[in-house]
Amino acid sequence: MRTSRFVVAGALALAAVPALAQIPPLQFPAASPKASVTQVVGMTEVGVRWSRPTVNGRKVWGGLVPYGEVWRTGADENTTLSFSSPVTVGGKTLPAGTYGLHTIPGEKEWTVILSTQAKAWGSYSYDPKEDVVRFVATPREGPHEERLLFTLAEPTDRSVAITLAWEKLRLSFPVEVDTKAVVLASLKEQLRGLPRFGWQAWSGAAAWCVRNDTALEQAEEWVDRSIRMNRNFTNQATKADLLEKKGDVKGAAELRAKALALATEAEVNQYGYQLLGQKKVDEAIRAFEKNVKDHPASWNVWDSLAEAQALAGDAKRAIGNYEKALSLTEDEEQKTRIRGVLAKLKK
Repeated sequence: MRTSRFVVAGALALAAVPALAQIPPLQFPAASPKASVTQVVGMTEVGVRWSRPTVNGRKVWGGLVPYGEVWRTGADENTTLSFSSPVTVGGKTLPAGTYGLHTIPGEKEWTVILSTQAKAWGSYSYDPKEDVVRFVATPREGPHEERLLFTLAEPTDRSVAITLAWEKLRLSFPVEVDTKAVVLASLKEQLRGLPRFGWQAWSGAAAWCVRNDTALEQAEEWVDRSIRMNRNFTNQATKADLLEKKGDVKGAAELRAKALALATEAEVNQYGYQLLGQKKVDEAIRAFEKNVKDHPASWNVWDSLAEAQALAGDAKRAIGNYEKALSLTEDEEQKTRIRGVLAKLKK
C-alpha cells in the first residue's frame, strides 16, 4: 500500500508540470541585433532591415567575409531593401516591394544583387535565377565602424544613397525615384476617394501639377472641374497660373483680375506671399495694395505691404506702412516684432 501511494503522488506531481514543448525558451541578447532604417523620398518610403554583426577583432574582408562569394550582407536572415513605390536601382526600374540584398565582395569591386527572395536565412539558398538586378559598386575606405551599419544618406525629393559601413569599408549606391510620376499616380488614386466630392481637392491637385510643370492637360481637366463645383479665388488663380504656364499670358492676367475680385483678405494675403515666393515682388505689392484699399482697418494688410516694399528696397514706404500696422495691432508680440523691423529699417 505504501508503494502505491508514492506512485500516485509522483504521477500527480508530474501531471502538474506543463509539457516541455509548451515551455517558451529564455530570451537573451542577440549576437547580431536587428536594425532598420527608413527614409521618405518624395512620397516613397525606402527602408533597409538587417542584423548587425561586430568586427570583434576579426579580419573581416577576405576573412570572415570571403572575396568572390555571395554574402548575405549582414548576419542571420538576409538583409532586405523595401520600396513603397517603383524605384530605379543599378539602372533598372523595380516595382514597389521588398527585395533580398546580397553582395559579392571583391578587393576592388563589389557586385550588388537584389533578389525577389526576401525571406531567406542568409545566402545559403541564394539562387541567381531570382535576381532582379545586378550591378557593380566600388568600395572606399572610411572610419572604423564596429557593427555593420546601413544609412540612407544625402536624401533629396528624387533620390537617396544606401550606404554600408563596416570595419573600415564604405559601399554606397543610389536609389532613384520618379517622384512626379509617383505623386501624380497618388493624386489620381486619392481623387477616386472622398476628396473627389470637394472642389478643394481638384484645385489642389491641379495646382501641384502647375507648380511642378507636369501633366498640364490633366491639370486643366482637374481645375475646370473644381471651378464647375465652386467658382472661387483659389481655383481661378490656379487656372490663371496654368494659362500662363501654357503661354497664354493675356488670358492669365484677365483671369487673375477676375479672381482677385472674389478673394477674401486672407486669400489675397496668401496670394501675395505666393508671388513673393516666385520673386514677383511688383505683382505682390499690387496684391497687397488691393488688400490695403479693401481692408484698411486690418493691421495685417499694412504689415504685409510693408514687408513687400522692404524687399523691393523702398524703405521709406515700408517704414510708413509698418508704422500704420503698429498703430492698428493690439497684439503685444506683433508690436515687439514690428518695432524691431522698424529699428533695422531706420538705421
